[in-house]
Amino acid sequence: MAVFESAQKQEVIKKFQGHEKDTGSAEVQIALLTTRIQYLTEHFRTHKKDFHSRRGLLKLVNQRRKLLDYLKGRDAERYKKILQELNLRK
Repeated sequence: MAVFESAQKQEVIKKFQGHEKDTGSAEVQIALLTTRIQYLTEHFRTHKKDFHSRRGLLKLVNQRRKLLDYLKGRDAERYKKILQELNLRK
């Protein structure tokens, strides 16, 4: 199975896009990264020694962190909304 099925990706984009042609806003990017991070987290439950993919996971987490910091500085309301929808902070 590919890391990301096209239908799954389109579903995430549809849920978080601001308008019909929005595929690259911070919210969409954060949601896509979160989905990939969740997939890799499940992958590591069965493949504990897959260190090459673990490095990729760390890169994804850092990229998401940068996007969240950007969004927090630009628009705090959108930041809080995306955190709540993706259930990232407790």
